[in-house]
Amino acid sequence: MLENQFNALEESVEKALAKNLEQVNIEESGTIVSIDSGIARVKGLTNVKNEELIAFPNGTMGLASNLDYNDIGVILLGGYDDIKAGQKVKRTHKVADIPVSEEFLGRIISPLGKILDDQGSVTPEKFLPLERKAPSIVKRAPVLEPLQTGLKVIDSLVPIGKGQRELIIGDRQTGKTTIAIDTIINQKDTDVVCIYCTIGQQITSVSKIIKTLKAKDAIKNTIVMVAGSEDPAGVQYIAPYAAISLAEYFMEKGRDVLIVYDDLTSHARGYRELSLLLERPPGREAYPGDIFYIHSKLLERSTHLKNELGGGSITSLPIIETQAENLSAYIPTNLISITDGQIYLSPRLYQKGNLPAVQIGLSVSRIGAKTQLPSYRNITSALKLTYSQFEELESFASFGTRLDDSTRRTLERGWRIRQILNQPQHAPIEVTEQIGVLMAVTMGVLDEVALDRIVEAEEHIRKAVREDDEFRRHLLSDEKLKDDVKNTFIEKINELLKREMDI
Repeated sequence: MLENQFNALEESVEKALAKNLEQVNIEESGTIVSIDSGIARVKGLTNVKNEELIAFPNGTMGLASNLDYNDIGVILLGGYDDIKAGQKVKRTHKVADIPVSEEFLGRIISPLGKILDDQGSVTPEKFLPLERKAPSIVKRAPVLEPLQTGLKVIDSLVPIGKGQRELIIGDRQTGKTTIAIDTIINQKDTDVVCIYCTIGQQITSVSKIIKTLKAKDAIKNTIVMVAGSEDPAGVQYIAPYAAISLAEYFMEKGRDVLIVYDDLTSHARGYRELSLLLERPPGREAYPGDIFYIHSKLLERSTHLKNELGGGSITSLPIIETQAENLSAYIPTNLISITDGQIYLSPRLYQKGNLPAVQIGLSVSRIGAKTQLPSYRNITSALKLTYSQFEELESFASFGTRLDDSTRRTLERGWRIRQILNQPQHAPIEVTEQIGVLMAVTMGVLDEVALDRIVEAEEHIRKAVREDDEFRRHLLSDEKLKDDVKNTFIEKINELLKREMDI
C-alpha cells in the first residue's frame, strides 16, 4: 500500500517537473518577428535582461537592447543573410565578453576576439565582459608620468601623461591617424602595450597601417582590433568597449597601455543608425539622447591605478573628425568636455606643409607640464611664449608694414621654431634629442642659420646629444636642468655648427 502511494507520488513529481521544464523552455526561447539592417525584432523572451546575448539559428549572436512590452530589439553581431522571420532564438544568460591573453600581442583580432591573421590560434586566459564599471576615484592615482609620443610639437607643448585621455581632432585628411600611429611606433622599445582599435575604416587603410607597424617593428607589442566598414553596425558599436576591456586586462596586471580609437565619429554614426532602427527618439542632429553617455562610460575607464593596485594605466587617444573646422558640432563638443585636452589639426597648416599640422593655439593638455621631465619643463615656458608672440606678429607683418629690429628678430626665431617643430611621419624622436634641439632654437643658436638649412642643423644637434652621455643623464634626471649645464651645451653646439656648417 505504501509502495503504491510512493510510486504515485514519484510519478506526480516527475510530471510536475516535466511541465515546469516545458514552461521554462518556452520562456527561454523566442521567435523572430522581423529582421532588417542588422536589427531583429523578437517576441517571447519575457525574462531577457538588457544587453544579454541572444543566440540565433545560424550561430550569430545578438545584443538585447530594446526591452519593449510586446517584443525586444536585438542588435546583431554578425551576418544575418540566412536568418528569417519565424525562426527560433534562445537566451544565453550571458553578456557580451571578449577573451583576453598575453598571446594577443602582435595579433589582429575582431571585437568578438576572433583571430583575423594567419598566425595560429590563441588560448584565452579568461573572458572579460565588454561592459565594466570604471575604477572609482579612490582607486586612481595622479597622472604624473609622461607618455612620450616622439613628436616634438606634442611632447613640448601638449604633453600627454600615462592615464590621460587626449582627443585628436581635425578635418578629414589632416594627419590624425598618423599622429596616433607615430605614438604607437615610439613605444616599440618600451613596456607599453598598444591597442589600435579601428571603427568603420576601409580595410585597405587598415592594411596600410598594419604594414607600417610591421615595417617599424612596432607590431610586437601592439594589438590591432578591426571593425571594418563592411562589418555590421553592431560590431562597430561594441569595438571600443572590447578594446578597453582588453586594455583593462593588461592594466590590472600592472602594465601601461596606450589605446587608440580610430575613430569615434564613425562610432557615433553607427550608434545613431542602430538607435533610429530601434525606433528610439532622435535628438540633436538625429543622435540619440544617450550618445554622451556611451562615450563618457568608455573614456572614464582610462585611468592610472594606485601602486597598491599594481600601478597600471590606460592612456586613450580618441580620434574625431570635424566638418569644415567646426569644433562646436555636437560630437566634438561632447568629447572635448569628456577628455583631458585636445590636439587640434588644422587643414590650413597641412596645406602649407607644416606637419604635424598641430594648431598650437587651439590645442591644450589639461594635465599640463606635470607629466614632463623637469628639464623639458624648463624650456617649455620660453618656447610657448616665443611662439605665441611670433604668431601674433606674423599676422601683422603680412600687411607689409615696416618692422623694427626687435620685431624682426622675433619673427626670424618664430620661423625657425616652426621649422624645427616640423617632423616627417613615422619618424619619432627620442626625448633627450627633442630637448636638445628645442633648447638650441629657443636660446638663439639657430638664429643665424638659413631656413633651408635648419633640418641639417637639427641633425648635427641630435647627433651631439646622442654622443653626450653626461648631458643625457642630466636631461633624464628628476632635477631641474642647471644653468651651467645648459650654457656648456649651447657653447658646444655653437662650436659644432660653426665647424660643420661654416656659420
